[in-house]
Order: sequence, then structure tokens, then C-alpha cells
Amino acid sequence: MTRERKTLVQERQQEVNRLHKVLESANMKLGAVASDVLGASGRDRLAALLAGEQDAAAMAELARGRLRAKLPALRQAVEGRVRSVHCVQLRVLLAHIAFLEQALAELEEEIARLLGPFEEAVARAQTLPGGGQTAAVALIAELGTDMSRFPTHRHLASWAGVCPGNKQSGGKRLSGHTTQGNPWLRSILAEIAWAISHTKGTYLSVQFHRRARRLGKQKAVGAVSHSVLIIRYHMVRDHRRDADLGADSFDQLDRQRLERHPVRRLEQLGFAVTLTPAPAA
Repeated sequence: MTRERKTLVQERQQEVNRLHKVLESANMKLGAVASDVLGASGRDRLAALLAGEQDAAAMAELARGRLRAKLPALRQAVEGRVRSVHCVQLRVLLAHIAFLEQALAELEEEIARLLGPFEEAVARAQTLPGGGQTAAVALIAELGTDMSRFPTHRHLASWAGVCPGNKQSGGKRLSGHTTQGNPWLRSILAEIAWAISHTKGTYLSVQFHRRARRLGKQKAVGAVSHSVLIIRYHMVRDHRRDADLGADSFDQLDRQRLERHPVRRLEQLGFAVTLTPAPAA
């Protein structure tokens, strides 16, 4: 059902985009002033427009809340040339949007009913960075709550299609492309990765920005998607919540690597090396 929900959300957004284009064709720039054309005051303006209202000041006065602070700009935005063909298009689009919203509400109600036995699993999934309730529900729908069918996290990553390819010939790696895997799950993981990219102070956000600097954002999304899936595997298998490693974990790994190299080199030369931290200044 989460797939159907996502499809309905996408269809609604497409109809909203078409609504914007119809309004712009009538020289009405509501989207430039109001963030949501289908908000409470936006719907009031559209209803007045379809009822034959043409006065810009009267339609602007229908604004509510913080939008009233933008009345001068709103009056300019609603000064258009609305013709009968625009009204027909708006009625069709609004009717279709209303149908999609009703279908979406019914589907979400059914999803909420079915999620009753998985309340704790949903709560655990939401402890992932960038993972709200919608993402948590989608992960449960695609992965389930039993990881025993995957012997290791590597099997899960391969099944999902978020691990690099391993095509080799003559000791030379030929391809690093991921497998197709589960496209719905990959889409969910990518959305979570993009959400993580806008957060700070977590292991995964640092991982994204480190990879993005070297490899680009798309490959960084793939890397973080893989990490999110592995974390999710252990959360479900071990029945625990996410324990973030911290934003400084990569610095600690780099420090250990820098320490190991000269120590190993000195030991190869026959020295016994013991590292002693310097006293704090």
C-alpha cells in the first residue's frame, strides 16, 4: 500500500503543477506569493474565481493568517485575465485533486489500521536520521520485520541493489555499477539519504559530505543508502534502536590510520614502538 500511496502523492503533485500552469496562463502568479495555492485561503480564492469574482482586491482580502502581510503583492498576483476556458480547466483539475486527496486519505487510514501490530517497529525505524514516519512505514513494507531470510547484511544489500557491482576479469575490476535490486526500496533509501544530507552532527551526514566532495552527490547518495540499509538490518535483527556513531567518528578513524602507518614502518625497521599521548597544553 505504501507504493500506491507514493503514486497518489506523485499524481496529486502533478495535478497541482498543472494548476499552477493554468493560473499562469491566465496571468495569475499566486505561486510567487503563496507557498501553497491549495491552502485554506488559496482554495477560497479559487472558489471565488470560479464563482465569477474578478476584483483583485476582493480576492486578496480572502487571505488568512500570515499571508495577510503580503496583501499588496497578493493583489498584483491575482490581477489576471481569466476566461471561460481557464475556469473549465480549473474545475477539472480541482475535481481530480479532490478525488486523489480522498483516495489518499482512505489509503492512509487503512495503512494506519494495518500498522497496529508494528507500532514498536515503526518507532524504532524513526530513530534513523532522516527517517520520518512515512519513510519508516515504507521501509517496513518493503523489508518486513524478519531478517532471518538474509544470512548477513551483505546478502540484504545485494538483494536491495545498493551494493557496488563486483565484475572482474583477470584481476581487473570492470564495473562498479549496482544491480537493479528492489527499485522501490532503493527509491526510499535515496530519499532518506537526501534528507540526511540536509542534517548536521551525525555519522551519516558526515559520510554524505565526505563522499560528495570526492565522488559527487549521486554517488554519495548511493553510499549513504547502503549505510542506512545496513543500519536498518542490524536494528531489526537485534531489536534495537539506532545508535549514531557520532560526527567525529571519521576523524577518529583517520587518526588511527595515521598512527598505524609510522608505527608499522618503525617496527619493520626493528624498533619496539609505544605511543604515549602528550599531556594537554
